[in-house]
Amino acid sequence: MSNTAAPQGIDVENVTDWLSARVPGLQPPLTFTQITGGLSNLTFTVADQAQGRWVLRRPPLGSVLESAHDMGREHKIMAALQGSGVPVPRVVGLETDRSVNGAPFYVMDFVNGTVVRDTATAETLTLEQRRAASESLVDVLAAIHAVDVDAVGLSDLGRHDGYIERQLKRWYRQYNGSKEQNSSIDFPAVDRVYEILAANIPEQIGTSIVHGDYRLDNCMIGADGTVAAVLDWEICTLGDPLADLGLLCVYWTDPGSEPTLPQASPTALE
Repeated sequence: MSNTAAPQGIDVENVTDWLSARVPGLQPPLTFTQITGGLSNLTFTVADQAQGRWVLRRPPLGSVLESAHDMGREHKIMAALQGSGVPVPRVVGLETDRSVNGAPFYVMDFVNGTVVRDTATAETLTLEQRRAASESLVDVLAAIHAVDVDAVGLSDLGRHDGYIERQLKRWYRQYNGSKEQNSSIDFPAVDRVYEILAANIPEQIGTSIVHGDYRLDNCMIGADGTVAAVLDWEICTLGDPLADLGLLCVYWTDPGSEPTLPQASPTALE
C-alpha cells in the first residue's frame, strides 16, 4: 500500500516499488514532500514508516531543455565522489526508464543539516558555527578541486581544456534555446555581453572538477557548522577551478557590505 497524496511529478506506486527493490527493510506507505521546484530540478523528500528518509530528484514538469536536466550525469558525479573526501550524500540508484515516473530520476540518502539561504536562517547559527561554515566552505571547495578525476572515473566528464569558451557557448545556446520556446525572452544586451566575453577569454590555469554553482546555499551545514554535504551537481563538469572560486566570491557578502546579487549568500553577519 502507498500514500496516494503525493505532489505532481511522483508516481507513488511505481516509485514505491522501485525504492522497495533497492532499500532493504523499506516500510511503505511512503510520504513524498516537494522541497524545491520551478525551473530547476524538482527535489522531494521521501519518508517511510520506520523514519527512514531519502531525497528524490527529477527534471521539472513540462517542456524542458534536456541538456539542462541530465539526471544520469548528476548521479554519476555523486556516485564517483563517494569516499573521495568530498562530502556528498550516498546515492541509492538512478532510473532512466521514463515509464517508471514520467522522467529520469535518482534517489540519494537524506542528510541532516541546515541549508542557509537567508539571513533569518543564518542568525540561528552561533558565531562558532558561522566561522566553521565559512572555513569549511573553502576547505571543501579545495577538496573538490583536488580530486583525481582519473582515480574516481570522471576523466570523461568533459573536455580538459577550453572551459571558459565552452561555458560561454553553452549558456548562450541555452539562452537562445529558451528564446525559441518563449518569444517574450529577448534581451539584446545578452548578445552584446556574449560578444565582449567571447573576445576576451582568459587563459585556463588548470583542470579540475568544477561544481559550477558552488555557494553556501548549495551545501548542507551540519550541527558543528561544517559542510555535511555538497548538493546540486547538475552543471558540474571539468574546467578551470578559478571559476568556482570566482562564483563563490560573487555570492559572498562581507560584513558591512551590500550584496552584489539579489540571491547573494547571507554571509554579512559577524
